[in-house]
Amino acid sequence: MTFKKFAFQLHKILGLATGIVVFIVAITGCCWAFREEIESLYDDYKKVTPQEQAILTPTEAKELAEAVLPNNTVHGTLFKKKDDAIEVIFYDAEPEFYQSVFLNPYSGEVIQVDDHLSGFFAFILKGHMRLWLPKAIGEQVVGVSILLFILIIISGFIIWIPKKRKNLKQRLKFDWKKTTRWKRKNFDLHTVTGFYICSFALIVAFTGSMISYNWLKYVVYKSTGGEKSPYFIIPENQSTLAQRNTTVPMDYLITKLSLENPEAESYELHYPTTPEESIYVEVSNSKGLYYDSDYRFFDQNTLEELETPSIYGKYSNAGFADKIQRMNYDIHIGAIGGIVGKIIAFLVSLLTATLPVTGVLLWYGRHYKKKKPLPQVKA
Repeated sequence: MTFKKFAFQLHKILGLATGIVVFIVAITGCCWAFREEIESLYDDYKKVTPQEQAILTPTEAKELAEAVLPNNTVHGTLFKKKDDAIEVIFYDAEPEFYQSVFLNPYSGEVIQVDDHLSGFFAFILKGHMRLWLPKAIGEQVVGVSILLFILIIISGFIIWIPKKRKNLKQRLKFDWKKTTRWKRKNFDLHTVTGFYICSFALIVAFTGSMISYNWLKYVVYKSTGGEKSPYFIIPENQSTLAQRNTTVPMDYLITKLSLENPEAESYELHYPTTPEESIYVEVSNSKGLYYDSDYRFFDQNTLEELETPSIYGKYSNAGFADKIQRMNYDIHIGAIGGIVGKIIAFLVSLLTATLPVTGVLLWYGRHYKKKKPLPQVKA
């Protein structure tokens, strides 16, 4: 068997084995591309009338939200601009619970409670991440299938290369006539479309695999010269001071950070889960992007700023390998390129979803050809 025939067999077998998974992951990824833009059309409740008075402190916001959802755990509180509601985020892993309480930052009034595990986009994300299966099973099926899809892309490119240069044009465009049969059209849809999107699909698949597998994230980070930890690490407090007054030091943090960086899009404060753990605040510097956020850590007793050995610290301290890791999610969803990047991600996902369909039709057409009727013999 020649190398090209081996690549063909590999492409066919893996394509048939993972086709339905690749189709679901691609079509749900396509639907996810413009989630933020679509949700912004009906989230007016997140806006308030700005007032010339102090906003709620992190402690007050937490207490008000816990009165609404007393049996669940506060993950963090998101502070944005003066005309934005405060969002208190609740999250529990088992049983899975993910909701937000939106508060008026001036009066403390509860505006709305959102369930992030219900609705259209929650349904889409569950399909994309785990095929609507139980989490432990579905995430493994998706993860393995996307790793195999990387091999499908590479083998597909190998068998796409024509033996003769004169046949190259046929692989680069749709040269259809009225007499062109559907099998030829389907072959062109698979090969021509596959060629033009293969590089983008490879990037999306690889960045998705890095999200799924920590070992792959670690390998990529170290192979690009990374020297820190690629995992998120919250440093411990450096002090053991007892609290001396009724004001929690943490309540000064948002004011302090907003004075330091008034142009920031938002400040997401995360409450310490133990007396030893520091406070961390995710400062978003760009709308719709995550990679250039600053992750800042503070001693919960003294507010002394602490350093983390992780890549998730201040973006200005990030090296080349750190930036590659931090950009991974934004590259995966196309946000790294703004609206143009999202359009590309949308189109690549949509066209990727057609490849398993046209591939199955190719396989079916080759293995289940219509048998020609035998000629009748005259007596």
